[in-house]
Amino acid sequence: MPEVMKTDVLIVGGGPVGATLAIDLAQRGVSVIVLEMRHRGEPPSVKCNHVSARSMELFRRLGLAGKLRDAGLPADYPNDVAYRTTMVGRELTRIPIPCRRDRFSATGGPDTWWPTPEPPHRINQIYLEPILVEAAAATPGVTLLNRVMFDRLIAADDHVDVEAHELDGGGPLRIQARYMVGCDGGRSEVRRQIGAKLQGDAVVQRVQSTFIRAPKLIDMLTTAPAWGNFSLNPRRSGNVYAIDGRETWLVHNYLRQSEPDFDSVDRDAALRQILGVGADFSYEVMGNEDWFGRRLVVDKMREGRVFVCGDAAHLWVPYAGYGMNAGLADAANLAWMLAAVVTGWGDEALLDAHARERHPITEQVSHYAMNHAEQMARQRGGVPENIEEESPEGAAARAEIGQSAYDLNVQQYCCGGLNFGYFYDNSPIIYYDGEQAPSYSMANFTPSTVPGCRTPHVFLPGGRSLYDAMGSDHVLLRFDPEVEVNNLVQAARARALPMKVLDVPKTKDCEVFEHKLVLSRPDQHVAWRGDAPPGDALALVDHLRGAGASRH
Repeated sequence: MPEVMKTDVLIVGGGPVGATLAIDLAQRGVSVIVLEMRHRGEPPSVKCNHVSARSMELFRRLGLAGKLRDAGLPADYPNDVAYRTTMVGRELTRIPIPCRRDRFSATGGPDTWWPTPEPPHRINQIYLEPILVEAAAATPGVTLLNRVMFDRLIAADDHVDVEAHELDGGGPLRIQARYMVGCDGGRSEVRRQIGAKLQGDAVVQRVQSTFIRAPKLIDMLTTAPAWGNFSLNPRRSGNVYAIDGRETWLVHNYLRQSEPDFDSVDRDAALRQILGVGADFSYEVMGNEDWFGRRLVVDKMREGRVFVCGDAAHLWVPYAGYGMNAGLADAANLAWMLAAVVTGWGDEALLDAHARERHPITEQVSHYAMNHAEQMARQRGGVPENIEEESPEGAAARAEIGQSAYDLNVQQYCCGGLNFGYFYDNSPIIYYDGEQAPSYSMANFTPSTVPGCRTPHVFLPGGRSLYDAMGSDHVLLRFDPEVEVNNLVQAARARALPMKVLDVPKTKDCEVFEHKLVLSRPDQHVAWRGDAPPGDALALVDHLRGAGASRH
């Protein structure tokens, strides 16, 4: 029998979500083993093209935001989203998004108002994932095991026994972990073994994706380059994402309802119709993938000591960039909770909060994405026949569909609501006070300190980010230095709950903080607020660490 390896947390799957979870856990003093079937350094598929602001805030806390911002498209490459009749055809409208060189200085437009130290970043997974994997490998406390397949888990009262094997003939492995997390994708074996099932809409859309190298394409554009390039014409509508900003592109062909299956559509002909090029145009296929857009959410995110995150827990149409980013939000939520229990200050019941918080949000976001996909499908199916005509009627058709495309899609590409508006309203570890959190849409939200909401971000006098000053643990924000908080500090110390007090000057930017005290969690969600500490501060601390007896 092989020697048993022991760890605090075992993660199955070393993609962006698994690697990020490993880094976050290890930085909090938790030992982690990650099992990954691929070779170390093996390129990932060309999937995610966008990292949300909330994800970038997470990467900033982990010390990775700067390195990620330096990767991907060239610094001066426009991050715009352009809508044209074809890739090289007439432009209908454009959503302006700053290039990464101008990301922090640009003003005006729909994508420059973000109330955060880390606005979104356009970067493909082929550049993102290697940075995260190398960062995980360099983090003390993380052990990456490549070319290893997870086989079986056996749950015990105080740990999980895991059987795996090395794919290149090295033999079986046995691992004992206090907790286990499946970050092993849409076909998750961990999900299957805990008896969880995906529920929802199995097919929302069907997409042919082709990764190509076409060095001449960028010089054929009739308008400025863009990161996202939608083609809208009566023959074939699709989307082309710039990958390296020079010669590699990812082309999405959205199949019509009348096209019964992938084989019914000529991939090359469809691609040429989307690009607007003839038979003499040459390109190199670097990869093909046919996939279904779905709206599926797992019926349970946990069974005992085993959790699922990311695509293992939810699959949906990747509009608003919220496929991978929702998984990263799962990781940010779970990491501090697992660390709290492993390091001793969190009660075991604290872990009940993960599913209570994340499951409703994934349901909400999945519906936002599906509804947007359906609206996009209607728009693609309603392209007028005369849109390319050189006539007053053609010009009017172009103006109308251009405005329609802008109004519909500015919501998903500048989605402040999905980034900052969601809130946890049924958590056992948040101390609610009866006020309802503000509603939000895909695009819009209202900053709030209602418990469960994201702690509003402001820049402090001198320009420092409030989040940087807050750090990675609980923090009591005090907006009136005269308020005595010693009893709350002593209560946190008595329970070993990591918490510091941060005095924040009550500037005009801080008017959103209506209370004198706001207690923010490690994931930057409001846990409690008030104008003075409660009389029984120990009861509040116990509630926040999962040992409270009731929900407020």
